[in-house]
Amino acid sequence: MVAWAECAWAAQEKTVPGWTILSVIDKGGFMMYPILFCSILMVGIAIERFYTLRRKNIINPDFLEKVRSFWNWKDIHLGLQLCNAYDNSLSRILKAGLLRFGGKVDEIERAIEGAGQHEASLLTSNLRVLGAVANITPMLGLLGTVFGMIKAFNVISQSGTGNPGLVASGISEALITTAAGLLVGIPALALYHYFRGRIERFVFEMEEVSVQLVEELNFESMQNRRAEKAKDAGAKATTARPA
Repeated sequence: MVAWAECAWAAQEKTVPGWTILSVIDKGGFMMYPILFCSILMVGIAIERFYTLRRKNIINPDFLEKVRSFWNWKDIHLGLQLCNAYDNSLSRILKAGLLRFGGKVDEIERAIEGAGQHEASLLTSNLRVLGAVANITPMLGLLGTVFGMIKAFNVISQSGTGNPGLVASGISEALITTAAGLLVGIPALALYHYFRGRIERFVFEMEEVSVQLVEELNFESMQNRRAEKAKDAGAKATTARPA
């Protein structure tokens, strides 16, 4: 009896087709093609964002070390040369503040904030598409589920329940599209929030470093101006003193 059951199970395994990617796409119906396109789009954006959001492309450690160690506060052109030599987000934000050197601290901070917002918009350029994929793909799976159930009930209305294979085909299409939509939508949503958090941390760190350096630069400039004014006042008092 056991041997007969084993033979029957082996025969059944031979008759059941394998679950390959092409067979799953074929069983899922035409809604699998837009879901497949969204999955390819998600993978492409994830690879591009992982490559772009590397730390050296945003906050280059060598640039930050040179800025903090070899900055000549009396020579503003040296800072601009460092910013032009390193093409990264931090150097562009810091350059926007240095170009306002000599003005009020509020003006410098506004320039840095504007440059930071611009860099943040560049860093989040493809995240809108990734967020759209995360929201649309489960809806496509739900739409495929509706089509599969319509197909199953249409078979039941025409031939009754005498042919369970045709009914199971529609139900299988509904479940496959639902699973495919969730398998693409859940990772897309997780990647979207991961990249958003990474970008926000980078932007906050860049603005903090830029404001700190420019405030130190502005404080050094104010000290020099006060020293020059005190020196000029002393010189005028010496020349105005009667002999």
